[in-house]
Amino acid sequence: MKKAGNEIQYNLTLSGAFCNGRVDVTRDVLMCYEEDACVRTLPFSQVQAFLLRGENGSVSLEYTDLEGKARILCRGTMECRNLFAEAVRQLNLYKKNGDFPEDLQAANNMKCPKCGAKLPRPDGVCMKCVDKKKIFVRFVQLALPYKKYLFGSVFFFFITAAIGLLGPYVSKILVDDYIRNAEMQSLILSTPGKVAVGFVSVLLAMLGVNLLNEGVCVLRNITIMEAAVRISVRLRDDVFAKVHGMSLSQISRRTAGELIQRVGQDTQDVQNFIVYEIPNVFGQLLSLIAIGSVMLVYDWRLFLIVVLPMPIAMAAMRGFHHKVRKLYGQQWRAGSRAGNVLFDIFSGIRVVKSYGTEARESDRYAKAAGEERQIAVRNEVFWAKVSPFIRFSLTLGTYFLLYYTGKRILGGEMTVGEATMFTAYVSFIYGPIRWLTQIPTVLARAVTALVRLFDVLDETPEVADTEAAVDLDIQGTITFDHVSFGYDKTMEVLKDISFEIHPGEMIGLVGHSGVGKSTLINLVMRLYDVTEGAIYIDGKDIRSISQESIRSQVGAVLQETFLFAGTVYDNLLYAKPTATRDEIIRSAKIAGAHEFICKLPQGYQTRVGEKGQTLSGGERQRIAIARALLRDPKILILDEATASLDTETEKQIQEALQLLIQDRTTIAIAHRLSTLRNATRIFVLDKGGLAETGTHEELLAKKGIYHDLVMAQRSMSRMGGGKSNAT
Repeated sequence: MKKAGNEIQYNLTLSGAFCNGRVDVTRDVLMCYEEDACVRTLPFSQVQAFLLRGENGSVSLEYTDLEGKARILCRGTMECRNLFAEAVRQLNLYKKNGDFPEDLQAANNMKCPKCGAKLPRPDGVCMKCVDKKKIFVRFVQLALPYKKYLFGSVFFFFITAAIGLLGPYVSKILVDDYIRNAEMQSLILSTPGKVAVGFVSVLLAMLGVNLLNEGVCVLRNITIMEAAVRISVRLRDDVFAKVHGMSLSQISRRTAGELIQRVGQDTQDVQNFIVYEIPNVFGQLLSLIAIGSVMLVYDWRLFLIVVLPMPIAMAAMRGFHHKVRKLYGQQWRAGSRAGNVLFDIFSGIRVVKSYGTEARESDRYAKAAGEERQIAVRNEVFWAKVSPFIRFSLTLGTYFLLYYTGKRILGGEMTVGEATMFTAYVSFIYGPIRWLTQIPTVLARAVTALVRLFDVLDETPEVADTEAAVDLDIQGTITFDHVSFGYDKTMEVLKDISFEIHPGEMIGLVGHSGVGKSTLINLVMRLYDVTEGAIYIDGKDIRSISQESIRSQVGAVLQETFLFAGTVYDNLLYAKPTATRDEIIRSAKIAGAHEFICKLPQGYQTRVGEKGQTLSGGERQRIAIARALLRDPKILILDEATASLDTETEKQIQEALQLLIQDRTTIAIAHRLSTLRNATRIFVLDKGGLAETGTHEELLAKKGIYHDLVMAQRSMSRMGGGKSNAT
């Protein structure tokens, strides 16, 4: 939204079956247009609030009038959903604060401004329009810290180019002075020893040139490999660190397979480009320049004959470059999709086997891999059709060369040795030129990898520490001040929530599924930043405290229990690397895990497999609780922490937790409402807001939402024939 004088205006373009329209917003009124004609004026004074409503195949931007009735302001297709949702948010903020916080159109622009291609996200990179020169300039800047290796390899390239000129010249001496020399034939009869010495000397010179060339190539390869490995490792570390610095919402926009491919395959492609392609570029270009200079000095007409076909080949290369880049971009995306499918299958292999769907998953991966194969085959077939034309255009000069040198030899103007030397030089020239025809393919792969890596590196973290962020010794007071939050612009999960929690309190969070319980604790850990309002810890805005400081003093047992593929001891030690064995065993005993751990084959040194798959759900959960307790956190978060435990074990852990929560702040989400009987207070969330607050007994007495939840759980328990836990 842009300010124009005293007005603020933005456009909503509605692509519907009947008309195109827009809504202009001034300080006082909204004006609705259809086909550039103003059809309605709505004063802000007649609006209570704006809201979004989704319908079958469409979405509408509505408002409530002074009588509380909902009325439609404008309607659009589902493509307008994000745009309308952001408009609702900003219009309501304007009603509340009197100003718009950001540019609506920029926040919702999902298309490239140059070519109109769809972007993966509003600030994403368009592969068609990205500036390739800037990408390579940035790549060079990235490589500058390792310039001594790069310059060293360039020096060796010059040496190999110079040595390459010696081989054909020595061959010329061998042919002209010994093989095709009539005078030498007579000397063989009179002084064979002298001739043999000279002949062997020339052969040794050829051997020495080859050995020297191989030795320099070894040094060149070592230096370029050193540079390549260092650059690729730095890229991999930077991308890995960048991913760690992203918020959960940013990470969720990409699949795990895509991120793995960028950290692994893309950085490997860059390394291969440095190791194999850059040496070829330098080597071939230097050879081309050096040999071309020698030929130009010897015979400029011969040089012209050789280089005349080059413009044809270069024109063909330029013409096919765009096509090749597009083809390999499609191949990368297909490979990424196949990798995602493979990652999903292996990650959920237990589910796959339990449902007996191996054949179905094999077909799914075969389909994804088949798509990649088809694109790869199509690309290679295309290149196989194109490259012969380019190579043939280059070999035309060879036929002219044979005619020219043959004519001069027959005319006595050129020796056979000189012709041999020139033929070798020409082969050295055509080799680089033929290789240069592959540059579009090489550059397409390198640019694709670099663009995707820089796309990750350039993404601005949504949750980031400020320059003035401080480390805080947390005491445990948590304050929510009119907090609202939504994972995207289409819906707010939490709406205008305010409360305060004090150290030593245990707060229970309850409510129907999807009301925002897990979202609330994610905000406490600052895995996301609030959309509106603020969260304070010990009176400090959570955004002014460093993320490391917050999370290092929070112990969390999340709904999805995750264990690393190591030993039980390693998984416990993860929470506190400096912990002693006694501390680890103590936390395991409190969590009720010590007894079953001791029964494992290697006790605490037993490997638990990927994601702890060798343990039961309850065992994994107890280890996760022990891991959180080992940290001795100031804030303890329990998200369905005892859901997988039997009643007896849960009771033991609850009794232990009662001792632990006395001097720390605890927030617990529990499926069994009976586990919250001893909570200091219970917060009931409903429709994104804080509906009820009180103790277990107080909320039961109110006979509200909490009372209904408890009664429903009792009823389900009785229907199941078991003893009710919701008492």
